[in-house]
Amino acid sequence: MSADSTRKTSVLFLCTGNACRSQMAEALLRHHGGDRFEAISAGSHPAGFITSLARDVMQHLGVSMEGQRSKSWNEFANRPIDLVITLCDDAAATPCPVWPGTPVRAHWSLPDPTFHAGTPEERFAFALAVARRLQRKIRALVGLPVRDLPPDRLRAELESLAKL
Repeated sequence: MSADSTRKTSVLFLCTGNACRSQMAEALLRHHGGDRFEAISAGSHPAGFITSLARDVMQHLGVSMEGQRSKSWNEFANRPIDLVITLCDDAAATPCPVWPGTPVRAHWSLPDPTFHAGTPEERFAFALAVARRLQRKIRALVGLPVRDLPPDRLRAELESLAKL
């Protein structure tokens, strides 16, 4: 990590479609991360939209998704990223682009609410549960001294957050 304490720590959340989980993670980090973090999300095969389920859940939590859109990870392939966190098992298994520098990578496996079966109320409740898990992880991430930890220790800390 850079010693420049005025620069925001960039965090890229990856999923395959960049339509739900990674979008919620981007919004949550922007909401909770203050001026210390730059929240970004992308997908290996972006859907081109954000699910209404993700938007509804974030609205319920009082978290803005204003300005967000579904993006390809190729948009960020030539810029330095500090942390890369995959949220779906497919994205974790897909070879990622090589970002400049050496981003610290971690995997937080979460089920995709988009494909959860059930009534609209059951689907919303499931998506809300996933969002709350993300929120716990992201609040813990915000509490880490990311600029002060060596990469191996930071990676271990990020991986431990996968269990929250």
